[in-house]
Amino acid sequence: MKVAIIGTGYVGLTTGVSLAFLGHDVTCLDVDESKISALNSGLIPIYEPHLDELMKLARHRLKFTTQASDALGAAQVVFIAVGTPSLPDGKSNLSYLKSAAQSVGQFMAAPHVVIVNKSTVPIGSGNWVESLVRDEYREKNIRKSSEFSVASNPEFLREGSALSDMLYADRVVVGADHAASIQVLRDLYQPLLEQTFDAPSFLPRPENFKAVHFLSTDLQSAELIKYAANAFLALKVSFINEVAELSEKVGADIVSIARGIGLDARIGNRFLQAGLGWGGSCFGKDTLALISTGQEYGLNMPITQAAREVNFRQRRRLVEILAGELKILKGKRIGLLGLAFKPNTDDLRDSPALEIARMLLDRGAQVVAFDPIAMKRAQKEWSDVDLRYADRAEDVFVEADAVVHVTEWPEFRTLPYEALKSVMRVPLVVDGRVGLDRDRLVSAGLKVIVLGKSS
Repeated sequence: MKVAIIGTGYVGLTTGVSLAFLGHDVTCLDVDESKISALNSGLIPIYEPHLDELMKLARHRLKFTTQASDALGAAQVVFIAVGTPSLPDGKSNLSYLKSAAQSVGQFMAAPHVVIVNKSTVPIGSGNWVESLVRDEYREKNIRKSSEFSVASNPEFLREGSALSDMLYADRVVVGADHAASIQVLRDLYQPLLEQTFDAPSFLPRPENFKAVHFLSTDLQSAELIKYAANAFLALKVSFINEVAELSEKVGADIVSIARGIGLDARIGNRFLQAGLGWGGSCFGKDTLALISTGQEYGLNMPITQAAREVNFRQRRRLVEILAGELKILKGKRIGLLGLAFKPNTDDLRDSPALEIARMLLDRGAQVVAFDPIAMKRAQKEWSDVDLRYADRAEDVFVEADAVVHVTEWPEFRTLPYEALKSVMRVPLVVDGRVGLDRDRLVSAGLKVIVLGKSS
């Protein structure tokens, strides 16, 4: 099929490259000329494991352009994958979605076009997009008549494992009010649904993985599935962090607790890792949007609201732990291991590291940080924050009064802690991700505080 992708962020680029790899002719459209120029040169503007390798395999079926007419004129399926950031009141900023829908209305020309909301959008956005496309088409299009329909196909991609999540998905959800649209998208995803494609060597098919579940529903249900899924995962993270705080008080081990409840098949063990909580572009924005949607209909969402409060409390709690240990933070040197909101990405959106750094700086501390991937991006996007950046992970320990494990990059587990203890002013490590070998660090002479474990 001929496919257009509007937006080349994480979702749009991953979707476009994956669909091209599966055999479709894909044109990716973006207004950012520098980004499109880079992509046409084979350079990927984001960090996502194996994306460059998969793009090389699919390059002959991929095009990148800033010209809407080039992307949309022949497209049978158009994915809208633009950003929908939060506004101050919690509602989603739909200006990019509106612009994309109007562009489709101007330039679509295939006999029948299925327009797919891939962005996480508020309930009812499918109907709104349909009206925008129709109005624009009627006003500005003088070519022969094209038919179109709108569907919702929410993404469930985790940054750092987005390609695996795409090719070996738990499920593909499609919401539409027309059976023909659902069939078009089923056909589009057929190689993925039936796993008939040859798996790339760098992304092997999981053992015994044979098919992907396809769920079709109405537009509104598909839109709400995305919000509900992210809110529920956020709840799990916040719940285990709330239990972790109690665990510290009573002398229990949160790792054992998480394992014990995760072995219950009704609960499962994923998203039960205690620590600094979630960040990134999805959970914060989507939980806030869900609360805002509830308010529009006169409903409170107290469970979702509590999940947000617990999550952001974790960041404050870590600073309080440092203050309790060091007594005075003014003039103290604090090292941060990690800046990205999670490993295997350079995404800094809603990263716990930023809020922690700002709180420490507000209290007069010096903050030095290192991240194996996200440093350049942090220096650009956080230019207003008085952070100091280390050349190596080991350098954040030099004359430090404490070092905080913020992002669970694997290389932080294997640092030479035995040697690093001697270069610190105060041999204190706070494991904010419950991922370091506590026994090893203690044997090296460090005092280690682990969230969710008593001292």
